[in-house]
Amino acid sequence: MHEMGHRAERTTSTQSPSSQPANVGGPRPGWFMGGRVPVAASLTGLLLLALTALAPLGRAADATARTERILSDVKLLAADEMEGRGVGTEGLNKAAEYVREEFTKAGFNTQSVNGGPFQTFSLVTGAKLGEGNSLALVSPTGARTELKLGEQYTPLSFGGAGDLDAELVFAGYGIDAKDQKFEEYANLDVKGKVVVIVRKSPKQAVADGPFSGAHGGISRHADLQSKVSIAFGKGAVGVLFVNDVYSSKKELDDLKNSVSKAAVAVADLSAELVPLLDKVTDAKNTEMSALEQYELKRKDLVAALGRYTTARNDVGKGVPDTLMRFGYGGDESTRSIPILHLQRSPLEELLQGALKKNWNDWEAAVDADMQPLVAPFAGWKIAGKVVIDRQATEVKNVIAVLPGEGATAEETIIVGAHYDHVGRGGKGSLAPGSMDIHNGADDNASGTACLLEVARRLGARTEKLPRRVVLIAFTAEELGLFGSARYTKEPVFPLESTIAMLNMDMVGRLAGEKLIVYGTGTSPVWDALLKTQGEGLGFQMSFKPEGFGPSDHSSFYAKNIPVLHFFTGNHNDYHRPSDDWDKLNLSGIDRVAELTEKLVVQLATTPEKPKYIAVTGTANPLRDGTRPYFGSLPDFGVDEPGYALGGVAPGSPAEKGGLKAGDRIIQLGTHKIENLNDFDLHLRKFQADDTVEVTVMRGKEKVVLKVTLGKPRG
Repeated sequence: MHEMGHRAERTTSTQSPSSQPANVGGPRPGWFMGGRVPVAASLTGLLLLALTALAPLGRAADATARTERILSDVKLLAADEMEGRGVGTEGLNKAAEYVREEFTKAGFNTQSVNGGPFQTFSLVTGAKLGEGNSLALVSPTGARTELKLGEQYTPLSFGGAGDLDAELVFAGYGIDAKDQKFEEYANLDVKGKVVVIVRKSPKQAVADGPFSGAHGGISRHADLQSKVSIAFGKGAVGVLFVNDVYSSKKELDDLKNSVSKAAVAVADLSAELVPLLDKVTDAKNTEMSALEQYELKRKDLVAALGRYTTARNDVGKGVPDTLMRFGYGGDESTRSIPILHLQRSPLEELLQGALKKNWNDWEAAVDADMQPLVAPFAGWKIAGKVVIDRQATEVKNVIAVLPGEGATAEETIIVGAHYDHVGRGGKGSLAPGSMDIHNGADDNASGTACLLEVARRLGARTEKLPRRVVLIAFTAEELGLFGSARYTKEPVFPLESTIAMLNMDMVGRLAGEKLIVYGTGTSPVWDALLKTQGEGLGFQMSFKPEGFGPSDHSSFYAKNIPVLHFFTGNHNDYHRPSDDWDKLNLSGIDRVAELTEKLVVQLATTPEKPKYIAVTGTANPLRDGTRPYFGSLPDFGVDEPGYALGGVAPGSPAEKGGLKAGDRIIQLGTHKIENLNDFDLHLRKFQADDTVEVTVMRGKEKVVLKVTLGKPRG
């Protein structure tokens, strides 16, 4: 699942009634003609009795077979060999091929996409520095000082590539916090210029400082992406980060501690080595183990000496000024403008000329009175070239079709689940720093296995359904609903004749029989259908009316298609390496598959199409309760600059202001918008009831709209 974001609405029970014994009392069947039973009748009766007795056993055997089949699916999809089904891994391709094979075995047509099962497209999965990077400071007299790549500067991977040739402006910490009266851009013109920004924020030594993050975390004002968003919004054409002195001094203190620890380790190992050396040099000692112990301990001592020497040398260099590594911000470019990290020393002369302070004095002065100290680096320019090579990988949706028969055969019901996960962690992981395989048994091997079981159930039917059923295993959901966005952008079957979409994401941890169902308000038929078709399955269903939510169904709801999304709840293993198959409720998955099958059959055989309802509100996982309510859904499948909309929530400020699916927001008030991060950051600068000008690209036309923002939603 891409994000979590849901709230309880109401609960309805679909528990099965307790069964009652049949044929209690009354005449015994088959006794007539003087108490004698004909042989044929007797055999028939015995056969019926035998079948009746065996029926529960048969159903139990079927259920066991299904859960064993589901377990086999999940264990394979969540195996280490699948590499966490991360985009760019061979494991994701293996999973796609397995899903295709099972769709085919179930009797579905897997040749609907140009003669095959895969709807393919490309995503960026890696980045590396290309050849030809250069950077130089150009003085007011035109003198050039070439900087050394990897020593004095490095490009950052989340920035853009291209040429730099612009004036330099020092923007301090790059903070624009009107509510805290710390606005470093208030009297600073950065349009068309490159800004120099110090990392972190003022008064870091103060535990409850003005820019302290919640629970000891980093403040959003200190976040690199936030700083870049502000600079870009002000018109900057590049960003040069430099380290703050406070963090560098702390790094030096850590190095000094390392020297002390290394010295203690050397002393301890030396003391342990002396008696071993005596043993080895004793002519009477013939124990081989003494020599082996000595060699092992000697190697430990050599390693400890190496650590001590390195740490001592680093301390001897003084306050460090360590560059961020190139891939610090991930592989994906979130910016069109170049972003680099420079050491402080090349810019020391510029700071002295502009503010008559060195870096240490500047930081101390800002901490002292909490007043911005910013200025243009008058006459100075930065010139150079940033070259970044982006690696792309091909990903694929897996599509299978069960054709309909009759007058409504060209109408489509879609059932989907995403089959990707987060690989070895990284940006999508909730286990910081872990590079272990994140197997994603619940997220979303469970939904994929459920989808395969739906395929087997529907494929086993002898009678054709009146409407077409399309099963889709979506790719790249974890990166931002890319697979479903691609399908709705390039549908294999027309969206206007797609009557419903059912989605399964994280359906493997059913507990207390609670099945959460999103989208119940998107059609008037859902409540009754869920209650009748869920009868006897034992679920306690929690209905959530919103159509926009944290998974692939959102892409379809944005196209005015009624949706349902099944989910068994969040847990502590979410997006962590511990999400393994042995924690799944297999019977729960089986019953979700049965419910889905029954809903599909009912939808396919009911002459009337389910009516679409626009639901006010959204279960958008990006909402955090602190920013004004806007009411938009991102379209992650658009590559052009700006914040592309996949839809707007009915009744929301965005809809009332005239925004539509397909619009691309490029400006919010006076702030330029290049991506979703920019939009989120700048939206927080406004209050509920503010009316804001929103500039969008609608096709090739630039349109300016006015949106009155709503109260934050938790």
